[in-house]
Amino acid sequence: MDTAAVVALVKERLGIRTAVRDTYLTAIVDGIIKELEGEQGVALDAANSAHLMFVCDLATWRYQSRDEPGAMPRHLQYRLHNLILSVRRPPV
Repeated sequence: MDTAAVVALVKERLGIRTAVRDTYLTAIVDGIIKELEGEQGVALDAANSAHLMFVCDLATWRYQSRDEPGAMPRHLQYRLHNLILSVRRPPV
């Protein structure tokens, strides 16, 4: 998954036009990708727009809710569950 492409989409969604937040957004996106691939066992496909948009939406939510307590929104939980079920890597 191309981190730079995801960061660019997240910035567009948030309306950020400068590079001031790029380091923070890149760290969020990298963390999400490593979490999905390493902890959840999801093999992300960079060519799959559903995978790309899920990472963008999750990164946007994490950026916007960084100081707020609470669980992940239900629509993201639902999409994560479906993503895990549909693309989980076979056991090693």
